[in-house]
Amino acid sequence: MSDPACQPLIDIVDGKGSHAHVFQIFNWRDNIMGGSSTLASFEEGEAEERFAEVKKAVTTCRAYEGESYMGPTRTTVRPERAPKAGDETVAFRSITPLDPKAGDNNTHTVVVRTGNTIATFSELSIGTDRHFPTALITLQADHLRDAQRP
Repeated sequence: MSDPACQPLIDIVDGKGSHAHVFQIFNWRDNIMGGSSTLASFEEGEAEERFAEVKKAVTTCRAYEGESYMGPTRTTVRPERAPKAGDETVAFRSITPLDPKAGDNNTHTVVVRTGNTIATFSELSIGTDRHFPTALITLQADHLRDAQRP
């Protein structure tokens, strides 16, 4: 990672460091690029620590360089307004230039902590600013809260 401040943003989407995680792909009728979610379960207190790292990264990470099938890339990151869901929520957008005709790879990501679980929702689009549906994010956060009640 060219900027270590950005690493928590990559790690949380992959569920890295979690006790267990599940990844799901969504296909939308109006966006062939689709979206995805990761539900990651952490040991007591670790979700709060992990979320704090992500929250800090959203404010300090501005760009990072990497490799893709097209060769070297430079991805810019910008904070976004997060919906209210779970115990804590943060959102960001990652933009990687592609072919000038097609537009940029544009990914909106929302990270929600509910108890010991962190749910990450990403919506990928090319050449436009799409958002993962807020209603699905809040519904999932409510389900996670209900599942963690004694």
